[in-house]
Amino acid sequence: MKGKISTLSFEQSHLDTISQMQINWKHVEELRLSLSKTPPSSTNPTVVAEAPMSDDEKAMIASIRERTEQLNRNNISRTQAYWQMYRRHPELHWAFLAHMVSRNGGWNITDLKGELLPYLLRTDTRLSVFGMLERSNALIFHDAYAQLLLYDISRRRGRSFFHLLPRLGVSGFMRPVWEIFFARGDSGLLTTALIINEQNYIQKRVIEHAAYRELVLDTLFFSVQSLLQLNQVILPYEHEGRVRLAGLIIENFRDLHERIQVGRKLYAILFGIPAVFHGATHFAAGLRHTGSRADYWPHLFASIRRSPPVPRGELKEWLDGCSLMPEAAPLYSPRLTDAWKDQLMAPAEPGDWFVHDGGRCLQYFSPVEPPFAFEMTHEYCFGLKKIELAVLTGDLVQ
Repeated sequence: MKGKISTLSFEQSHLDTISQMQINWKHVEELRLSLSKTPPSSTNPTVVAEAPMSDDEKAMIASIRERTEQLNRNNISRTQAYWQMYRRHPELHWAFLAHMVSRNGGWNITDLKGELLPYLLRTDTRLSVFGMLERSNALIFHDAYAQLLLYDISRRRGRSFFHLLPRLGVSGFMRPVWEIFFARGDSGLLTTALIINEQNYIQKRVIEHAAYRELVLDTLFFSVQSLLQLNQVILPYEHEGRVRLAGLIIENFRDLHERIQVGRKLYAILFGIPAVFHGATHFAAGLRHTGSRADYWPHLFASIRRSPPVPRGELKEWLDGCSLMPEAAPLYSPRLTDAWKDQLMAPAEPGDWFVHDGGRCLQYFSPVEPPFAFEMTHEYCFGLKKIELAVLTGDLVQ
């Protein structure tokens, strides 16, 4: 109760500073008109090949593909690449949002080798969850980072090269978005479009993929995702000398509409609440991502084991709210490089989601207000305590 009261008080103290994330309605109408005039372009190579490329453009595409593949090595390289792109082009709000969400992706997969989850999940289940999360994040980077690189080239050369997007397998939906952004500089429009595009990009390829449905999404394990905190997206931010957590909870990970809406709200929290924006920027600039939760809370987590794993039946409580019990060792949260080897990404399945969208995506292009309940510090600690209790009672989830 005390934690809830302090959270409510903190949120109320920031009400006057919160601002709505705007999208210019004229730019939305421009996009609507452009999409209605031009049929969705297929990413089928035989269709794309109708327009010949110059030698310079061929070299450009080859360079983008090579650079994207290099940086898609693992969660660490992806997360850092997003941050560096945002620092180079702060108008690319999505790159900062992707950086913070990618940090979450790293924490989620290292949790699978951390202190608590190995007590709850069998090895094969943890491998399947890792495979799904890694595939999702690698696919998004493969699609989105190539677009960011093409924008970077367009900016440096002072002209648009977005006619080359289909050559990179990018949905026909994104070309008019980039053209409008390049001319108008509407960061809200671009960020919303990328949120829509990337969630649609993984819907068929991962969320509805038969293998991931059978091994992860349709299992008892995923029905208790809230217990394991996989449905929490946290945004660490420095405030008055401590790291607090903003963020949201995803109720149904399988629901495309909900994932898009959560993405929009996270964008509003990150860029629409000054305390979160400045604190998260300071956090990201000062703490290079390792995949360990010790990155943001070293008082609770350690990237190196301070004591050997304790057999079931001999476990004792670790947590007292957001602190450790007296004499309890920090929870082990490994660095990604100590937890998982790099995975070679299988080619992305072909196809353009926008071909079958029927204009439904346009419903998301509206201003978005940051939610009043954005503080997750105590909520996160409460969730962590639930995992600890499940471990202590010996519940085997899967």
